[in-house]
Amino acid sequence: MGTSVQVTPLCGVYNENPLSYLVSIDGFNFLIDCGWNDLFDPSLLQPLSRVASTIDAVLLSHPDTIHLGALPYAMKQFGLSAPVYSAEPVYRLGLLTMYDQYLSRKQVSEFDLFSLDDIDSAFQNVTRLTYSQNYHLSGKGEGIVIAPHVAGHLLGGTVWKITKDGEDVIYAVDFNRRKEKHLNGTVLESFVRPAVLITDAYNALNNQPPKQQRERDRDFVDTISKTLEAGGNVLLPVDTAGRVLELLLVLEEHWSLKSLNFPIFFLTNVAPSTIDYVKSFLEWMSDAIAKSFETSRDNAFLLKHATLLISKNELDKAPDGPKVVLASMASLEAGFSHDIFVEWAADVKNLVLFTERGQFGTLARMLQADPPPKAVKVMMSRRVPLVGEELIAYEEEQNRLKKEEALKASLIKEEESKASNVPDINSSDPMVIDTNNRHPSLDGLGQHGSGYRDILIDGFVPPSTSVAPMFPFYENTSDWDDFGEVINPDDYVIKDEDMDQAAMHTGGDMDGKLDEGSASLILDTTPSKVISNELTVS
Repeated sequence: MGTSVQVTPLCGVYNENPLSYLVSIDGFNFLIDCGWNDLFDPSLLQPLSRVASTIDAVLLSHPDTIHLGALPYAMKQFGLSAPVYSAEPVYRLGLLTMYDQYLSRKQVSEFDLFSLDDIDSAFQNVTRLTYSQNYHLSGKGEGIVIAPHVAGHLLGGTVWKITKDGEDVIYAVDFNRRKEKHLNGTVLESFVRPAVLITDAYNALNNQPPKQQRERDRDFVDTISKTLEAGGNVLLPVDTAGRVLELLLVLEEHWSLKSLNFPIFFLTNVAPSTIDYVKSFLEWMSDAIAKSFETSRDNAFLLKHATLLISKNELDKAPDGPKVVLASMASLEAGFSHDIFVEWAADVKNLVLFTERGQFGTLARMLQADPPPKAVKVMMSRRVPLVGEELIAYEEEQNRLKKEEALKASLIKEEESKASNVPDINSSDPMVIDTNNRHPSLDGLGQHGSGYRDILIDGFVPPSTSVAPMFPFYENTSDWDDFGEVINPDDYVIKDEDMDQAAMHTGGDMDGKLDEGSASLILDTTPSKVISNELTVS
């Protein structure tokens, strides 16, 4: 009997919605990608909510919101609990992408779809694989082999190959055949006649002029240079840790070649952490970068011209004059790019340069219309500290809540204490005294003697929560050999997640998830509120 394969698109077909596919192979259900868009509309996830509890494994293909943005929400709200598999960069950079998304929205709204803890929980049990590594599933997935292969679009981007009984299922979306500065092209063409090929047609109707990479890069930097030389600023709305890496290398190379002095700023909530991780992923990059490091120990992402920033205040302190700013988010729906766009749009000398098509329904997509709109309405929001009567009211409410929590905790503790002191007359413990066996010498004591007898019994009957009326003794069941006690080495292994958490608290370390500045944004507990106003930008 042949292998049964059923493919059910949950999101991302017949439109430009984020990607999510249910692939069932002989009853084993894969969720391949768990994407969301920058609008974070929960209605897009309704198909996923209906099947989340049946998922046996999750495969992630790229470290951006379109491919993994819904993972924390799905695990929190839909009960998705299946093991997750991805390439190492997809795990690391995907985590930072979700941090950036959360922080960007929390600064300007009461965002509550997921929290930082939800993000950590979703990513803590991800199994990381290397390219071409065959991973054999067990249990219900016995006989199924999964393997990630180069997609060529983003760092760590994956074409998934799923094999069962000699039949291959290939999942290849957002792949790139061209070799670029930091990535090799996809290996999709190396697969021979798979049983099922799942791919996308996102650019099928997008007519691009047939240009070589050098020509495209030259047009890109020439456009930027002309604006800077005319005294204008350039804003590049970018993603957190995806295509922005290629843009940084293009700008670094051009600035070195032309000896330009215009400042370049890379501005996200996690910019330093992103680059620190990327420096350690050279083996996932192009052959040229790997060879350069092997011969001269030159790391392509030791940026010489770009400055890494984590707040708009740092950018505001930069010297006046023309500058290039790569800021998240690419959609302009939130993040630093949104605020900078509103601030710079009124000056005709400035340039907003989009390097990719904006997500459907976003401000970026609206501005990319042909012809572009003469004016757009945008919502400007910011978080400000509470002062005066608002602060007093907030503190009173917090004190009231704390008192309620303390009262609730004390009542629970009191109930537990009462329950622990109730005698268990049905206990089979040998120390329980049988009250039915009346001692003849006690019968003559009358009512007074009977009272004392009850007190004596209550004092020796163990509470229901105890296991024995004596100090517990635990037998050592460890195995021993000629060299001593046999131990399990796994009990002494420090998990990567534990190391990450420790490094995050110290800050600045490349093994940490966030640098010290970004961590301070998270730990800021100053009472605040969000104020908003609508502006018309011409």
